[in-house]
Amino acid sequence: MDEIRYPIGKFQAPAAFCEEDAKQWISDIRQIPAKLWEAVSGLNEEQLNTPYRDGGWTVAQVVHHIADASMNAFLRTKWTLTEDVPSIKPFEENDWAKTTEARSLHIEPSLQLLEGLHERWAHLLESMSSDDFQRNFYHEGTKENVPLYVLIAMHAWHGKHHTAQIVSLRQRKGWN
Repeated sequence: MDEIRYPIGKFQAPAAFCEEDAKQWISDIRQIPAKLWEAVSGLNEEQLNTPYRDGGWTVAQVVHHIADASMNAFLRTKWTLTEDVPSIKPFEENDWAKTTEARSLHIEPSLQLLEGLHERWAHLLESMSSDDFQRNFYHEGTKENVPLYVLIAMHAWHGKHHTAQIVSLRQRKGWN
């Protein structure tokens, strides 16, 4: 089950900031929308409404979740760059995945949102200094200060993680 739930493995937070790693994370973030479009290309409504694993979200919910998480991460980035250790509220992703639009809206609006958002986010990230990446926000859920580079690394992983869930489902179902 772990291979289905975590097809690329669980997230491993970097211990320290490294500029070369940051370049790769930014590249990954910029590429997420195109890779996600590719992963869902040609899927019909029934396939989009198939859970990627038993008890998991549907493909459509995964796509909407990536958009939700990316919006949150982009805003967290902006707050952290413009405020001194802002307090960040967690979002209840399982509850968000149950909202009407996450369960019934076609995926195209979320895919389009991701294209613009990730381009804008990558542009912002490319303009940041090493010191900027090491700025912190306070996460109310974990009660910890989190450096921006960890957030960026996590979201680079996050997009690849969920895209791999969809690709894995396609392979298991023979939808290629």
